[in-house]
Amino acid sequence: MGIETEIRYLDDMKMVLYDKTWAKTAPNFEVYYMERGLEEENDLRYDITTIPPKMLGQEFVKTKGHYHIGGYQELYIVLEGEGIFLMQKKGEGKTQDVCYVKATEGDRVLVPSSYGHVTINPAAKILKMGNWISKECKSDYASIEAKGGFSYYYTQAGWIKNKNYEEVPELRFEMPLESMPRNLDFLKGPKTK
Repeated sequence: MGIETEIRYLDDMKMVLYDKTWAKTAPNFEVYYMERGLEEENDLRYDITTIPPKMLGQEFVKTKGHYHIGGYQELYIVLEGEGIFLMQKKGEGKTQDVCYVKATEGDRVLVPSSYGHVTINPAAKILKMGNWISKECKSDYASIEAKGGFSYYYTQAGWIKNKNYEEVPELRFEMPLESMPRNLDFLKGPKTK
């Protein structure tokens, strides 16, 4: 497959930001960087995402966010800095659950099947994270774009609900995984839950 490098620019993100007034006049700049396929093992792919510290208007810098098509899970490892992993589960035409994990260097975060996820850098230093995912997994960005982002935004004023969602569950906190799974085979295939 080979290593694939991608840069996400502000123009790619404007539709999912909280501060749309700021976004209208902000210059197009590099927001974060993805290196995919750095390693491949047993039908899994290892990627690294780097998110420099920035503000997107009133909102802390984040990834665009997506759902996995087909119920694949994904495992993240924070390599440097700290991040907030916001996850939401959709079903029956509404958001059924929303939670977040605060993770620092060495922490591991599992994105369960049927959850969309976005990663936020709330700190004044670089956030660098690795992830293992199935080589077969594809991403759905369209449903997040249609709602103008996830059900919550993390801003200088704290968490703010996205008004494009009719019903939003209360945001709950989850802990990172206690240890690295010994076997990553569970990431290879879809899991329904």
